[in-house]
Amino acid sequence: MRAIVAGFAAIWSVTLIGYLIGRYDLLGPTGTAVLARLTFFVATPALLFTTLSTAAPAEVFTTGFAAYLLSTVVVATGYLVLARCWWRLPAGEVAIGTLSASYVNAANLGIPVAAYVLGDVSVIAPVLLFQVLVAAPTAFAVLDLTAGDRRPSAGRLLSLPARNPIMIASAAGIALAATGWHPPDELLRPFDLLGAAAVPLALLALGMSLPGSRPFAAGTDARQRYTAVAFKVVGQPVAAYLIGRHGLGLAGAALLAAVVTAALPTAQNVFIFATRYRRAQQLARDAVVLSTIATAATLLVIAAWLG
Repeated sequence: MRAIVAGFAAIWSVTLIGYLIGRYDLLGPTGTAVLARLTFFVATPALLFTTLSTAAPAEVFTTGFAAYLLSTVVVATGYLVLARCWWRLPAGEVAIGTLSASYVNAANLGIPVAAYVLGDVSVIAPVLLFQVLVAAPTAFAVLDLTAGDRRPSAGRLLSLPARNPIMIASAAGIALAATGWHPPDELLRPFDLLGAAAVPLALLALGMSLPGSRPFAAGTDARQRYTAVAFKVVGQPVAAYLIGRHGLGLAGAALLAAVVTAALPTAQNVFIFATRYRRAQQLARDAVVLSTIATAATLLVIAAWLG
């Protein structure tokens, strides 16, 4: 319990600093966009490279992860069908909304929760791998293809992975891990330093976007906002519990791990992605804020119930 409270305290402390920076306009009118681009193009790729270069996927993929993965697919598909087929939203907005409903905060909150609540950091590793190697690249492909007004050529489609820094860094990290070679610490130290800035930069950018925001206000995206948050905070952990308990026969620590990872709030990186591609920025920002507030309570309930 203390780890969850401490995790949220750290998140909101840095976000509050970002809010004050934005409130008093310390970095000028383009400060949020600059920090978002720095996070997307430099800090996050460095973090992913150093994280994935030491990963051992064969040792961390478990049945608990399968329950999380299936719950993510269920929730993402549900939101996608609703937004695209019922609301008729543009593909870019659908991509950001789907991420808001299913892309969990596996790094700066998931890691401490895994360490101090679940007692095993390895349970969060496959979640990170899935998100950076499957979920995010899929969304990037949609966002890249909808960024321009012209119909993309076959060459542009094929070159998408080579033009995305997050995908490049992830592939490089996995390739290095596959070789079994660990580079000298002196070579990795610059990546460690840059990667360490990814989470605080993302939180600062999020905080800087908050002055004047009204996440509970009515607006054109209110239904998308509340639907995404409901899917994330309630739908995904419930789906993980039903799939894990009744579909895969999980119990005890394995079931707790599946439900807790599914119940993590929307990652602030979704806001970074939305800012980078200029799609549904307000929706992403409000979903991050509202889901983080809500899961401060739901994670405590889940830990007390299944722990």
